[in-house]
Amino acid sequence: MSKLNALYCFVTRGCNLRCRHCYIGARYDAAAKRPPAIDVSLFRDVVRQAKRLGVSYVKLSGGEPLVHPRIGEILEITGREQIDVALSTNGVLCTPSLVKELSRVRLRGISVSLDGADAETHEWVRGQKGCFEKTLQGIRTLADAGFSPNIAMVVLRRNIGQIEAVVRLAESVGASSVTFNIAQPTGRGAALRDDGEFPAIRDLIELDGRVRGLSRATPLALAYTLPPAFKPLGGIVGKGHGICGILGILGVLSDGSLGLCGAAEEMPELIFGHAGRDDLDAVWRQAPLLKELRAGLPDRFKGICGECLMKNICQGRCIAQNYYRCRDLWAPHWFCEEAETQGLFPVSRRQGSCGRSNREIPRVGPAERPATGGIRL
Repeated sequence: MSKLNALYCFVTRGCNLRCRHCYIGARYDAAAKRPPAIDVSLFRDVVRQAKRLGVSYVKLSGGEPLVHPRIGEILEITGREQIDVALSTNGVLCTPSLVKELSRVRLRGISVSLDGADAETHEWVRGQKGCFEKTLQGIRTLADAGFSPNIAMVVLRRNIGQIEAVVRLAESVGASSVTFNIAQPTGRGAALRDDGEFPAIRDLIELDGRVRGLSRATPLALAYTLPPAFKPLGGIVGKGHGICGILGILGVLSDGSLGLCGAAEEMPELIFGHAGRDDLDAVWRQAPLLKELRAGLPDRFKGICGECLMKNICQGRCIAQNYYRCRDLWAPHWFCEEAETQGLFPVSRRQGSCGRSNREIPRVGPAERPATGGIRL
């Protein structure tokens, strides 16, 4: 059985922004009504249990984790227990006082969302006027305090042309890296896709080459979470390459429930227990759904994911997202399924493709596209 490596703690469902792509539909909290937020004593208990199990780190997410009314105590607990923390935030609340509190914890990484190189684009995505400058100031404050924030950008039709501009902006505000993420058609993202705001599959595939080219012209580390089947073999090694860690993580929701990532907020059948009454180790070892995943991955995948030579690495890209969309643990990932339907799935990454070259990078221009469908890597 795989080791429990990380707790993904969705410490609140509240958020101070209204992001159009939010996959769990976090609740906007302008009036400070405080949607569900994890009890501090419960958080302390689950972190202590996780530490005894040898968990490497705790990821704090939400919603926006920094709107938790007792976020200082949450951070203090992780520091006292000497467990590493990864933080995902929109940056708006990264004030000097909050950053001072962050300096007391073992922060292994902090990721700040920035979805455009200008206020108009970023604020359209994030749904809140004035948040662009606040986010930039939050990144600067983190950088001035000695942190090395990562910038996370969700790639949409209206910002895909700003990839380089966002990298240059990241350089100017003191970020150390930029990760480009593909939006997911779940939660509020489903409506965004229906409105035509997702880039074309071909454009998202071709973006990988642009990002790799740009990485040679910046001191920042760049990553793009395109599924591994669409990347050259040399581009799969390292972090941020669309690889699912589902066999080593457990989600802790804002009400204390234990489940499969944050997607369990919307799907109670993905909840395995509760931190207030169930032993963490017992849940990890005995939850039927987790046992089913361990026994079935990756051989039970259906459709194109079942045929893919990269399924041992990719693990379905995101089991929770796939289930959210189809209510089937073994459903193929939507991106790969659409690419396959459009004849864009790499022919060299399908079972039975021995002899086809894996040496080349994705090329989908008219001159290189095979007549029988698919792209060659």
